[in-house]
Amino acid sequence: MTLLIALAITFGSATAQDKLYHNTFNLNQVELLDGPFKHAMDLNTKVLLEYDTDRLLAPFLKEAGLPKKAEYFPNWAGLDGHVGGHYVSALAIHYAATGNKECYDRLVYMIDELERCQIANGNGYIGGVPNSKQLWENLKKGDFGLFRGAWVPWYNVHKMYAGLRDAWQYAGIEKAKDMFIKFCDWGLDIISGLDDNQMEQMTGTEFGGMNEIFADAYQITGDRKYIEAAKRFRHKDIFENMADGRDNLDNKHANTQVPKAVGYARVAALDNDARAKQAAEFFWDRVANHRSVVIGGNSRSEHFPAASDYKSYVEHREGPESCNTNNMLKLTEFLFAMDPKAEYADFYEKAMYNHILSTQHPEHGGYVYFTPLRPAHYRVYSAVNQGMWCCVGTGMENHGKYGEFIYTHDGAQELRVNLFVASRLNWTENKVTITQETQFPYSESSKLTINLKKARKFRLLVRCPEWTTSGYSVKVNGQEYAAGVCSRCTAIIICSHRAQVEERRCG
Repeated sequence: MTLLIALAITFGSATAQDKLYHNTFNLNQVELLDGPFKHAMDLNTKVLLEYDTDRLLAPFLKEAGLPKKAEYFPNWAGLDGHVGGHYVSALAIHYAATGNKECYDRLVYMIDELERCQIANGNGYIGGVPNSKQLWENLKKGDFGLFRGAWVPWYNVHKMYAGLRDAWQYAGIEKAKDMFIKFCDWGLDIISGLDDNQMEQMTGTEFGGMNEIFADAYQITGDRKYIEAAKRFRHKDIFENMADGRDNLDNKHANTQVPKAVGYARVAALDNDARAKQAAEFFWDRVANHRSVVIGGNSRSEHFPAASDYKSYVEHREGPESCNTNNMLKLTEFLFAMDPKAEYADFYEKAMYNHILSTQHPEHGGYVYFTPLRPAHYRVYSAVNQGMWCCVGTGMENHGKYGEFIYTHDGAQELRVNLFVASRLNWTENKVTITQETQFPYSESSKLTINLKKARKFRLLVRCPEWTTSGYSVKVNGQEYAAGVCSRCTAIIICSHRAQVEERRCG
């Protein structure tokens, strides 16, 4: 692999928005250039704008006692509203990544309609769970009857929690943040009277990333009641085993477990919780290094098979689920933010290229649920306003987030190039623009052109991929610096028109 770095001076401007994650760039600072990822993002933007927003909003209006403007989708009846939350996230993400005004206008419309639902509910709730009022009132009293008979209620409402957070985080809609916090307070009220045994019973049912959500609320407000709620959503059966280094994942529903570990990582980062960090890291290692197939995906028929049953991957019709990989990438980003190991970026690259990108039909933009590994098998793609399974929801979001992990930073002093994707970074805070030109994986080189708007010094760390065993080369203005050296990353000191290279291990 050859990396060419050219230095130049230019002038320009960019804007930024508030973020929850300290080491990432805003999506509007990373422009995808021509290539498979830009094609996927542009196609997905077009597909998103074909969905009927009033049908997606119908379950929320119904549960709030407001007249529906359209009939809700019949797909996956009983899980009403889950795709609506994903759609809010997707609009916010794609607006941030592309600046598409219609995405923003639709997002504002949905937030306004959801605010009407929250006001009508009168208690902060925004959800499409069937029979919401009675179900949640009973659960608050410790009566689990309706909760157990319903289809994963916390998982369902988690999608709207995430949608509201993302509308604020990616699109800068302040009202969405206020709605998010009110919704969190509703959730606190629901679990306030439940003891530890009842919480363990409740979290035995899939709850999405509710621990991540409450950790986010803690970061936004600084109020510890939210981080304590995040810890109550740990589900001890998984948390304690992971924290103690015991893998008890055989035959468990995979995407029920992955978001739990995402929440562990968030709690670890925000509350300096060493045990939560240990649980998140052990979970990642077991799934990424011991339970994932060559494409970076995991699970067979939605479950983690035992090691003795891995042959079933090539026999079964239902291969790795794309929702799992969506959440594993999120977990990878959070762990990388705490400890930027190259192995995290290696896994991210493998899963993003080989699984996430492949889950979109390259012509009509439909989404894949399962990616079969069975030889000569086929894939089933969704159709707009028809297929409404879970991976349609994460699929809506996936293709707008390709710019999120290409580059990360450590303040103004250090920039990491994690992925080789044709792109342009406007590092506004440091007054630097970096253009990456590459045809990877169809070619084995990438060129970075660094434009400094004023004299400054920073360290540029470039990942040496795990698949590079020889031929690794770094050239700066034509001069070779790292031929044959692959120490997991090469650090380059950029200072005005000069560059100095130091070998540095990044993981």
